Amino acid sequence: MDEVKNRRIPTDAITRSVLELAKETGNVYESVMIIAKRSNQISAVRREQLKERLEEFSKVADTLEEVYQNQEQIEVSREFEMLPKSTIVATEEFLAGDLYYRHSTVDEKNESLEE
Repeated sequence: MDEVKNRRIPTDAITRSVLELAKETGNVYESVMIIAKRSNQISAVRREQLKERLEEFSKVADTLEEVYQNQEQIEVSREFEMLPKSTIVATEEFLAGDLYYRHSTVDEKNESLEE
């Protein structure tokens, strides 16, 4: 989450030029796949962070404390909902040149299939 706070990333969807996306790789479909994989990574990290934060509230509590904890849970959930979508973050990272990616060779693909 800290990496997102340090950047100015819009929370709304932005129309992108296909040429702008294809500039880095020369292929718009390859660019979209890179962005999609990074978006999945960001979503997985956020999911774990949310799970860790909400584990605090999983303990059994008294009824008065439950109301207070529910309010805290709602605030934690709202905090995560206010973050920019992972696809927007991944697209911004890709366009800024912050993503590392590599092409797998045919031999690497065959080795992974054999295992």
